[in-house]
Amino acid sequence: MNPNLVTYDTDPSRYAHWKIEFTGEIATLILDIQEDRGIRPGYKLKLNSYDLGVDIELHDALQRIRFEHPEVKTVVLTSGKPRMFCSGANIYMLGLSSHAWKVNFCKFTNETRNGIEESSRSSGLKFLAAVNGACAGGGYEVALACDEIVMVDDRSTTVSLPEVPLLGVLPGTGGLTRLVDKRRVRRDLADVFSTTSEGVRAERARQWKLIDDHAKPQQFAQMVESHAQQLASLSDRPGGAGVALTPLARRIDEQAYHYETVEVAIDRARRIADFTLTGPQADEARSVEAIHQAGAQWWPLKFARELDDAILMLRTNDLEVGTWVFRSRGDAAAMLAMDAALADHASDWLVRETVNFLRRVLRRIDVSSRSIFALIEPGACFAGTLLEVALAADRSYMLDSNEEDAPRLALSAMNFGPLTMNNDLTRLATRFAEDAEPVAAARAAVGKTLGAAAAAELGLVTFTPDALDWDDEIRIALEERTSLSPDALTGMEANLRFAGRETMDTRVFGRLTAWQNWIFQRPNAVGERGALKVYGSGNKSQFNWERV
Repeated sequence: MNPNLVTYDTDPSRYAHWKIEFTGEIATLILDIQEDRGIRPGYKLKLNSYDLGVDIELHDALQRIRFEHPEVKTVVLTSGKPRMFCSGANIYMLGLSSHAWKVNFCKFTNETRNGIEESSRSSGLKFLAAVNGACAGGGYEVALACDEIVMVDDRSTTVSLPEVPLLGVLPGTGGLTRLVDKRRVRRDLADVFSTTSEGVRAERARQWKLIDDHAKPQQFAQMVESHAQQLASLSDRPGGAGVALTPLARRIDEQAYHYETVEVAIDRARRIADFTLTGPQADEARSVEAIHQAGAQWWPLKFARELDDAILMLRTNDLEVGTWVFRSRGDAAAMLAMDAALADHASDWLVRETVNFLRRVLRRIDVSSRSIFALIEPGACFAGTLLEVALAADRSYMLDSNEEDAPRLALSAMNFGPLTMNNDLTRLATRFAEDAEPVAAARAAVGKTLGAAAAAELGLVTFTPDALDWDDEIRIALEERTSLSPDALTGMEANLRFAGRETMDTRVFGRLTAWQNWIFQRPNAVGERGALKVYGSGNKSQFNWERV
């Protein structure tokens, strides 16, 4: 196995940087970063600054609170270090990292921040940032993702976004967008705040809407408790026994990632990853009691965990594998029956959390900088929830056949609401640019099995080659795709995947990511005298003053 392989699975016994405490309805996540435990060598994580390894632990901790602790209604994020909440992403790490590493790091961090907000909206899990020391850059950005921010008023603690004045880059995980879109900070005040490296203290921070409340050090703990309890009163999380997230059954070799419901064959010479997704069995748990008893082995939860892991592994470890091809296999009737169970038991906390997780995983596909193809062949199981993968594809090919084993598609209620994209639209609504007529036609087909002609008529697939042309058409399409500029494809796909309205999420992944991508490559940031390169050296950055 590649010794440099980055994996995303962990558990609390292996955390180096986070501690979790549970007190009734309140969970406290304490950031206490070990500066010598960076995920890669060459830098120290000083001043409670973070890297990808810190965020992997945070992502795992949040998942465990969601699934293993349904009694928790409020999560408090705070620091275990005196006078230092978090100084953001480690600057020396950014200075040493490749462009691709920085982009993937920011994307994963953005997904985790967006997941915090999604859990507040969809799971009733509320979040409170208890800023008990200096809070800068990405540290303030994680606070911004919370429902509320409270801050100690000790005459020295500040909040700041110093990336523009100090580093020549942008706040990379939604800071600018959340200031004006979420917290409704006035644009002129946001301008001052984002160009003031020394930050803003408590009272002015409250006046400018940068925080919600503050207290002197002697009253701070009491204020945190009060706000946490108020947030808990807004939650509908039910309590009861949780579900243990047991270790993934994953095996890695040089050519593939192997899981129980997901297989990924990697052809590095052709730069293609071939996913095979296996649908549920006919005897899968469908009653609430059986679902809870199955726990992490319940197909929707197991599938979501395995697909999530595979996506993250590929995005980080196989940068040149630029085309992902999705196939499926299984019993479409069993998939539709599982979708019916998801709909019937939508109010159950575990079902709700699992659907929310499926939504987040599918969104990872949408924002991955990879070309996505779906191949719908005999034995395919692109029905309901699994059909969402095909609908997420940039192109889909369905075999047109009169044979008994000809592939079929099927729609379910899951395709019309629960699994929305980052633009808060279903993939069908996005596909048809919010034209109601084709979406209604698709809805009328719920419960039917659709052959190639019917699927094409409804606009659910791109092409329907017959058996005579299938192999050549797929081969030519893949060869053509992999011959094009990866940079141009990334830009094109990002522009085409989110038609229609914008949301805060799409602005973070579109507007912010595009600009940061460009800025991270400019000499003013990463040249020999660029701000990221000379940070901490005592030398002054030298800028090219052209505005382009």
